[in-house]
Amino acid sequence: MAPIPALFTLSIDPKGSIFCTQPSQRVYLLTFDSPPDNRLTPAFCASFVLALDILDKRFPKGIVVTTSAIAKFYSNGLDYESAIKSKAFFSESLYPLWRRLLTYPMPTIAMMNGHAFAAGLMTAMMHDYRFMNPHRGFLCLNELEFGAPLKPPMSSIFRQKLPSPSTYRTMVLEAKRFNALEALEEGIVDGLGMVPDVLKFVEEMKLIDKAKSGVYGTLKKEMWRETVGYLQDHSGNEKRVAEELRVQKLEDEQQEERVVGWERAKNHRGAKL
Repeated sequence: MAPIPALFTLSIDPKGSIFCTQPSQRVYLLTFDSPPDNRLTPAFCASFVLALDILDKRFPKGIVVTTSAIAKFYSNGLDYESAIKSKAFFSESLYPLWRRLLTYPMPTIAMMNGHAFAAGLMTAMMHDYRFMNPHRGFLCLNELEFGAPLKPPMSSIFRQKLPSPSTYRTMVLEAKRFNALEALEEGIVDGLGMVPDVLKFVEEMKLIDKAKSGVYGTLKKEMWRETVGYLQDHSGNEKRVAEELRVQKLEDEQQEERVVGWERAKNHRGAKL
């Protein structure tokens, strides 16, 4: 079978790209290739948003499917150290991408060909549907393992979209790595397979024409209002988090004082004996 010609290709600095093909009528497949593991850098986010804009403004409404040209990874998440050092990364790069996906005016499907970890999995959750390679990859929120707190929209998207609170508990507090069958059973993904299986799903669900009425994105804004609000108010989120940390510090000090008081009383009683 001859390769499907690209509708357009966008570069991702320094050596990556996103290219768009059309495996079926009005099914737009965005494939990202940013070695080694599709990290969500500012350049990656900007090219991803531009690709979505091009499809929205210059092509007939249909379906957008995203996947990776790197067999091992859909996305391995943020370049964490760089992300937390940049004051503008979340408000100007990552959150605009996530909001665009979450409220996109066409159906979106994340076709996870390999691992989706941390913010890579969060990016997949911003899509309407998720498919996973049944033979390769794990889905995991591993922030527990490298000591990173979840920011408000990172948490709310799972609360809103996962069918079971116990699944979210397992993801966050155990950093469990879900294989494909486990992810399907827990409702993290909607199906297993790659392009042929996704195309069959699109046909069965009659997704091709869902965007025609013009309210698809508007409906999603209301559905996911909590997460959309967090994505739009990064500065407000940071202020709330800072206040929570201040209160936590005071509580830690009070807790330490109570324990010290208990130890002193215990030692005093022991001395009398």
